[in-house]
Amino acid sequence: MATTLTAQFETRREAEMTIERLVQEHGIERTDIFVVAAGQENTAGEETAGSDAKTAEPSEEARHDAALNGAIEVSVDLEDDAKASLIREAFAEFSAHDVEQD
Repeated sequence: MATTLTAQFETRREAEMTIERLVQEHGIERTDIFVVAAGQENTAGEETAGSDAKTAEPSEEARHDAALNGAIEVSVDLEDDAKASLIREAFAEFSAHDVEQD
């Protein structure tokens, strides 16, 4: 039975780390994973993180132009319900919220 799990993330980094975990460790196909802004505007999340944040010297200055317009939504289409718990664990590991299953 096909199902879709959806979660929201506060940062682009959390969403990207979740996707990499799903693909590399759990064998989820990238074509079954979808990433969109949770709202109407383009967004890099609700908080600055990852490449948008300042790092150790001699890096560039911190960026202040990231589109922080809301959460990032990641959804995964599944044919195998047995993988749903693995996906939920990956979502939880990277601080997902508003997790839903359709």
